[in-house]
Amino acid sequence: MRRIFGSSKPTTPAPTLDEGIKKLDTRVVALDEKIKKLEVELQGYKQQLAKVRPGPAQTGIKQKAMRVLKQKKMYEGQRDQLMGQVSNMEQTHFMTQNMQDTITTVAAMREGAKTMKTQFKSIKIDDIEDLHDELQDLMDDNNEIQEAMSRSYATPDDVDEDDLEAELEALGDDLSFDMDESIPSYLKMASAPQTEPTLDMPSSPIAEASTQKV
Repeated sequence: MRRIFGSSKPTTPAPTLDEGIKKLDTRVVALDEKIKKLEVELQGYKQQLAKVRPGPAQTGIKQKAMRVLKQKKMYEGQRDQLMGQVSNMEQTHFMTQNMQDTITTVAAMREGAKTMKTQFKSIKIDDIEDLHDELQDLMDDNNEIQEAMSRSYATPDDVDEDDLEAELEALGDDLSFDMDESIPSYLKMASAPQTEPTLDMPSSPIAEASTQKV
């Protein structure tokens, strides 16, 4: 059957932009190397022309130099064309990559919008407002409880301050009296004299004898 109808040739996948750019870059590098070799060769011909006098020899060197120069110009033209193609392919690659990034971003945003819609279905604004009011009421109740618990039991307003001062002075007298009663009698002694007593010592006989001799 394959011999009658033939078989379809396997199709090779088209090269990608990255592959095309790499291939052209390789060719540009090869042309640069050829151009550098020709420049070195031209430099040698230039040195020879400086040493040779005008004549057939100089004419032959000039012809060789002209041929190398033409070849160099040709390679430079090919290199410039390839670099232009590389620039176009890089620009195309940038645009396609940018479009792909845009597609990915739009898909992510669309998926995020779906998720937000699903989440908003489970949330109602009225429920949120009711919850907020309930929390506010609970906070107010808590503040009232804390205020009541921290309330101090103040003295009545009808108490006279003069009576309190008189009672405080009487309490001070009672405390001093109680302290005197609690001290034992043997501890209640007169205070010691401020100056030390002097002792009268008898005079020494030796001192008296020396005084009489004088």
